Amino acid sequence: MGRVAKKRWWAGAAVVAAAAVAAGLVWFEPWALVVDESVHDALPSASAPATPGPSAAVDAPPAGPVTLAQGSFISHEHETKGTVKIVRLADGSHTLRLEGLDTSNGPDLRVWLSDAPVKDGIAGWRVFDDGKYENLAKLKGNKGDQNYPLPADVDWSAYKSVSIWCDRFDVSFGAATLARA
Repeated sequence: MGRVAKKRWWAGAAVVAAAAVAAGLVWFEPWALVVDESVHDALPSASAPATPGPSAAVDAPPAGPVTLAQGSFISHEHETKGTVKIVRLADGSHTLRLEGLDTSNGPDLRVWLSDAPVKDGIAGWRVFDDGKYENLAKLKGNKGDQNYPLPADVDWSAYKSVSIWCDRFDVSFGAATLARA
């Protein structure tokens, strides 16, 4: 191989290496691990539906939000702290609320309801997509208090747990078991 051919080979190798580094940066988003996104949602206060008469007041839902289930996060792939609650609002709708969430940021983080049990350690990292799950939304931020309205057609009581799920790498950052309040 001549001198010119060697220079071309090294130039081609440098272009391939640069493209691989750029693709890796886009895929892994390493900067997300050092950038925090804080969210401070207030608990929703939906007003109760109007009642037609005095007898309806007996069957009316409570005037304020009621916690129906809750749990505390345990860490999986990344250290995760905070609590999760299922809250029924005065209008009868339901919201999943994260309070005091503190986890790592990452690519494509989601909030999932799952029927999988929460397991400690590595055994619990990948179980949440094995059975029934509901992808509620993209995680708003990796820190703070957040609300995720539950769709009316989702029966939250059919799910045992909540996971902060990294959809890109199919791994749980942290999860909580939902226990009836």
